[in-house]
Amino acid sequence: MKYLPIPNTLFRKNRQKFMAQMMPKSIAVFNSNDTYPTSADGTMPFEQHSDIFYLCGADQEETILVLFPDAMDSKHREVLFVRETNEHISVWEGAKLTKEQAKAVSGIETIHWLSEFNKVFFDLMTEAHTIYFNTNEHYRQAVETQTREDRFIEKCKSEFKAHSVAKSNPILQQIRGVKEAEELELMQKACDITEKGFRRILAFTKPGVWEYELEAEYLHEFIRNRSKGFAYTPIIASGNNANVLHYIENNQQCKAGDLILMDVGAEYANYSSDMTRTIPVSGKFTARQKEVYNAVLHVKNEATKMLVPGTIWADYHKEVGKIMTSELLGLGLLDKADVQNENPEKPAYKKYFMHGTSHHIGLDTHDYGELKTPMKANMVFTVEPGIYIPEEGFGIRLEDDVVIQESGEPFNLMKNIPLEAEEIEELMNK
Repeated sequence: MKYLPIPNTLFRKNRQKFMAQMMPKSIAVFNSNDTYPTSADGTMPFEQHSDIFYLCGADQEETILVLFPDAMDSKHREVLFVRETNEHISVWEGAKLTKEQAKAVSGIETIHWLSEFNKVFFDLMTEAHTIYFNTNEHYRQAVETQTREDRFIEKCKSEFKAHSVAKSNPILQQIRGVKEAEELELMQKACDITEKGFRRILAFTKPGVWEYELEAEYLHEFIRNRSKGFAYTPIIASGNNANVLHYIENNQQCKAGDLILMDVGAEYANYSSDMTRTIPVSGKFTARQKEVYNAVLHVKNEATKMLVPGTIWADYHKEVGKIMTSELLGLGLLDKADVQNENPEKPAYKKYFMHGTSHHIGLDTHDYGELKTPMKANMVFTVEPGIYIPEEGFGIRLEDDVVIQESGEPFNLMKNIPLEAEEIEELMNK
């Protein structure tokens, strides 16, 4: 891994939070992700499952975590199974975690090789009444591929028919949404790396540059700062490309007078950052571009102030919609009749601002976290309003990642990343 070691105290705390909510005589199992094939003998780069990483820090394939707080033998209350290495694997793939390393990374005392899992797990299941399965219940999930977790659940249901079943996800939604101090430090590091990439871009951008060249500049800066790369597929959208919300081709030339919307973020230690900035190719906004830019910035600033403990996510989005409506009226994009005659299910502002304003962020870019209960301190949300005007050939979105505080406005993890239009112009024209 490129990132520096993470204190295992973080993973100890995370496990304790999870186990505190488990039912008596219950056991929970968490599987690593598969290494997914492409074609021939190719595979995609391995990405650890966020839940098992959150609970033990083991960033390696073929790993299983078992939590059993009521196990009769105390050594079985936390058990980690890792892939046994050998000389062949060491030569061809590199070293895997030894038992001692797995213990140091996770803070778990009982480490077994994966080959021992079936025997140990059967023994533990004779003591357990309920098993927690870790299904993906994220509100945006649309997974069609069978996962390692899915196969494990099928096998368990076949072999242990008398056991009750419970869901890990509600517990994870609750505890993963509220970040520990160590997590906030890792997210700050990801945001700081993103800042380095953005400042590099401001010096590099000029008419004639290609979107993919900007993508490459970001990647260069991210990797040289211990990131493995982008936290998600980057959007480098010049001109009218910015009006395609998930434009990822990044293959067009940037023309003088156009704007470039860049939705990018570095990962660090599997934690995500998520930034959007919109800059002028020529280093200076036109009067109209700046007018729209400042409208988006105003909505962003006002929305940020609402992210405080007690706020309800759905109500927050309605309030942001009212602010955006006012700005669109001021820009002449809507008139009063549009607002008076709007369909409450699809407000008039949605013509120019069609996506949500905020989502949880953490180990996943669209992270786990409760959305139907009041917001809590140390939740981390993006704030990302935008105005998209195809008829004028540009779209503008601005986005930062902010931490809800016990009192006062959120703390902006991206406060050092240039945002004001005048500062961006000044840096681009140095």
